[in-house]
Amino acid sequence: MFQKRIIICLDVRDGKTTKGVQFKGNVDIGDPVGMAEDYYHQGVDELVFYDITASAERRGIMIDVVRRVAEKIFIPFCVGGGIGTVDDMSAVIMAGAEKVSVNSAAVRNPGIITGGANRYGSQCIVLGMDAETDSTMPSGYGIVIDGGRVKTGKDMLEWAREAENLGAGEIVLNSIDADGTRDGYEITATRLVSEAVGIPVVASGGAGVPRHLTEVLTEGKADAALVASMVHYGEYSVEAIKKELSESGVPVRMD
Repeated sequence: MFQKRIIICLDVRDGKTTKGVQFKGNVDIGDPVGMAEDYYHQGVDELVFYDITASAERRGIMIDVVRRVAEKIFIPFCVGGGIGTVDDMSAVIMAGAEKVSVNSAAVRNPGIITGGANRYGSQCIVLGMDAETDSTMPSGYGIVIDGGRVKTGKDMLEWAREAENLGAGEIVLNSIDADGTRDGYEITATRLVSEAVGIPVVASGGAGVPRHLTEVLTEGKADAALVASMVHYGEYSVEAIKKELSESGVPVRMD
């Protein structure tokens, strides 16, 4: 049976893990290297590292932090933020990442998806999509970039299909409306994207309790669920989340 993945997200700003609500009011909560190592030992399936201000500040990613995290963990590790060229992707992969996430840069230059896929294979190229409700869009959701600061005029489903055709191997769909609220994932948007593409879709934004993961992995048809606040503040361990998912009939890796 196909196992669902639990992915922990480390949003990093100025070298520290940070967390906010709907991309605002961020507070620093710890050292990303130590936190990554702890989550690895807890049994998380994958880790994602986002340099959350790199794109807006038009600078490169913090390669030294990427390298230090990669030295401590031995699970798939995805890195995003400030990656604007295929050479930037190369630097991140050489520093130890297995996957590279592009978001704002891919909207500005969709060719970066194809360039990265041609060099490293589609399995290495992840499209990060920040979506928010927008009644003017055919799907009801529009794409925003630069940490939610800029509306693109792109429809969520149109962009998801285009990215798959360009060579993206996975999509991380983050709901701006749900981000950090801990009230649950955006089930409708996740299901729409999951049904529209043939590549894995990771749900992101809104996890507060294990039941939220169960809902998005079943009703939302996501292949994986990304969590942050519910583990960063020590309320749930990876083991506790997976135990509840397993008891709810969701197949997860339990070793």
